[in-house]
Amino acid sequence: MYSTRAVGLAPAFRQAALRPRHVARNPVLRNLFAKRSIQTESLPPTAQEQILNQQRLRRPSSPHFTIYQPQLTWLGSIANRVTGAGLSVLLYGYALAYLVAPTTFDSTHVIEFIAGLPDALKYTGKFILAAPFAYHSWNGLRHLSWDMGKFLTLKGAYSSGYAVLAATAVSTVALVLM
Repeated sequence: MYSTRAVGLAPAFRQAALRPRHVARNPVLRNLFAKRSIQTESLPPTAQEQILNQQRLRRPSSPHFTIYQPQLTWLGSIANRVTGAGLSVLLYGYALAYLVAPTTFDSTHVIEFIAGLPDALKYTGKFILAAPFAYHSWNGLRHLSWDMGKFLTLKGAYSSGYAVLAATAVSTVALVLM
């Protein structure tokens, strides 16, 4: 004796048992059973957008970087980008100012202006310029060592990060005291 599963008749038997013949032949009864019991209505586009916005507000948000403990690796990466952008803005700003007014921003006028400032302001300005320059320079050398395949382990990344911070501190002090 063949099993219904082996012959492949199980779906046909199920369909015949669950669908009585009088419902299948009568179009009125067939339409009655085919209709959904849920009523739908069309919404204007603004209502659809409001529903979507409400659903988005109820969704849980993904974890943000503020829940994580700060690490030297990603703080160093952020600092490298910020110092690079800041130094670029200063360089291009001075270059554009020199193009607009070359007699005002030539070296003699800049030196005379800086010489007239109080010493505390000079040292503060030197520190503000020296610290990002030193950090970005040393961290650039760190990135070059990564490109050569050195310090790629977690221990190496941290040791090179601390070395960059130490070299930045020493060279910033040296540049400010020049």
